[in-house]
Amino acid sequence: MPVPFVDLGSQYQALRKEIDQSIEGVLTRSNFIMGDEVGAFEAAFAKMTGTRHAIALASGTDALSLAVQAIGIGPGDEVITVPNTWISTAFAATHAGAKVVFVDIDPDTHQIDIGAMEAAITPRTKAIIPVHLYGHPAPVDRIVEICRPQDIFVIEDVAQAPLAECGGRKVGTIGDIGCFSFYPSKNLGCYGDGGAAITNNDKMAERIRVLANYGQPERYTHTKIGWNSRLDTLQAGILLAKLDHLPEWNAMRRQHAATYDAALEGLPVKPSRAPKYGQSVFHLYVVELEQRNAAQEFLGSRGIMAQIHYPSPIHLQACYQDLNYKKGDLPIAETVMSNVLSLPMYPELTIVQIETVCAAMREFFEQS
Repeated sequence: MPVPFVDLGSQYQALRKEIDQSIEGVLTRSNFIMGDEVGAFEAAFAKMTGTRHAIALASGTDALSLAVQAIGIGPGDEVITVPNTWISTAFAATHAGAKVVFVDIDPDTHQIDIGAMEAAITPRTKAIIPVHLYGHPAPVDRIVEICRPQDIFVIEDVAQAPLAECGGRKVGTIGDIGCFSFYPSKNLGCYGDGGAAITNNDKMAERIRVLANYGQPERYTHTKIGWNSRLDTLQAGILLAKLDHLPEWNAMRRQHAATYDAALEGLPVKPSRAPKYGQSVFHLYVVELEQRNAAQEFLGSRGIMAQIHYPSPIHLQACYQDLNYKKGDLPIAETVMSNVLSLPMYPELTIVQIETVCAAMREFFEQS
């Protein structure tokens, strides 16, 4: 049985009537930029996440970049983050002219290591960007406790973890700004690029909103060097049609993860589990194993699509060679990234499909 990594078609078929009606409404009104659906989505997303402000943006990458800009980070500043994430997290600081400082990760949760983070803080540290990787919460409550007395901002990268919780609070609401991606395969995905920033800080919200709209607090008045990062009305309409389903979809992902855990028990793999201090939304189901590349190839030969998130640590990428990191500087992240494999995960995944994946994994180890 072929098992796709993500099946967006099945989700569309389940919501076809709602999504088609939403798209048709936008097409009929033909207000494709900053139409009513954008404001309606912002209000609904702010309510669901429990924040005062949600600003709909063109992508998750823009959300991170605009958050950094809104805080006022620039040349001479340092921003601490992890190397085992998508590169946009680091680019946000670099585009602002700041220096990215990479720190190692916890070997069990794959989230930022608190001790390494504290050791990396200097008088130039302006912000920490913890990444809620795989849909698991980073220990952002503890990070905020450390950063507040030192006037260090916390920007949460929530691209993979909408509605995940840390200490009973939704991630993205604990730091100063939470940044989301609505890339199609995300837990809440549109049909193109899309993103959002959330915050309880009125001034930061206004700065992001102005920056995202060509630096305009009002039309034709440009007070900032801004960006064009407005979420398309069509995408906002699609997200509105999907939003109420997000809690149920996240619950289904957690159930799938439990099924995977049970089916893989006894095999020489180490699943990345949700930390005890919070609740995961399992954007990805990730395991560590030796011969990762061989396992991925074997699964592919059985029609099972597995992916790697992510194969190359950011601190060793060519674009960051000027930072003078070398192999071995962040040994836990480097080792983890050479062993991780993401198995198929999406709400519509069936038990039979999960059993098919796990049977193939069992067969791989039997032949190894």
